[in-house]
Amino acid sequence: MRNRLAIEIAELKLTNPTMLAAGILGMTGASLREASVWGAGAVVTKSVGLKPREGYSNPTVAQVDCGLLNAIGLPNPGVSEFSEEIKEVKQSETPIPLIVSIYGFSTSEFVKVAKVAAEAGADALELNVSCPHVRDTGAEIGQNPSLVAEVVEEVKKNVLQPVFVKLTPNVADIVGVAKAAVEAGADALVAVNTVRAMAIDVETTRPILSNRIGGLSGPAIKPIAIRCVYEIYREVDVPIVGCGGVTSWRDAVEFMLAGASAVQIGTAISAKGMGVFKSVTRGISSYLKRKGFRSIEEIVGLSHRS
Repeated sequence: MRNRLAIEIAELKLTNPTMLAAGILGMTGASLREASVWGAGAVVTKSVGLKPREGYSNPTVAQVDCGLLNAIGLPNPGVSEFSEEIKEVKQSETPIPLIVSIYGFSTSEFVKVAKVAAEAGADALELNVSCPHVRDTGAEIGQNPSLVAEVVEEVKKNVLQPVFVKLTPNVADIVGVAKAAVEAGADALVAVNTVRAMAIDVETTRPILSNRIGGLSGPAIKPIAIRCVYEIYREVDVPIVGCGGVTSWRDAVEFMLAGASAVQIGTAISAKGMGVFKSVTRGISSYLKRKGFRSIEEIVGLSHRS
């Protein structure tokens, strides 16, 4: 009997449409394997760059009423050292698609990191052109369609693996950026990264995060992410992965109706634990059965046809 939850995104075959989002438990092979054991259909690593980076000093994460605020600063050991973690995941007994999130401070850095990650065994690459709190990379690239296109085009020239592009919501026209990425060769899009935000302690009168400004994730940004997916779906022909505030199967289905083929889960793990993957997939399966749908594909973008 066909698995109604199975999907294929840019040549990656997933048994279910949930992914571990970048930045959550994705810095070691062990934690990435654990996510697969708990039911994730694919895993995305924490973002890695060309050289080791310490990130920002504490506090880097703050709980707010509507989600999580973070400005960690892209800490990572560098892609060469991280290659061992990639290999560990690929050598596991039950490997699932491994997507390596990468960043760079220039197009040439993106290319160099992509080549090392690809050679280590990455099944796909996710270009982080959307981090809201590190200067000269992330959103500063992702807000410029021509720069996004340049990075995508050069990375595509140097690797055979599918290239995903993680978009920032901190733009006036996310559709324009999405179209530039696709025209340059992106195989899939991830919408969206965190929303630029901050919090201030009224007693000390100081910003809570050491970097002052960070990125907001969790339930508060889901309506923003849904809108982004909906708008992008109307204009591009590549798969979209929804990201931002998925805590239940209803959230996941809402993203799919807007146009996403899969969803990434991150912040919800801090509140619900790793069991959230199985909870979400069971709920999606029940929904499909109750509504008479035979596959995920049948509901992707359905709200546009209603």
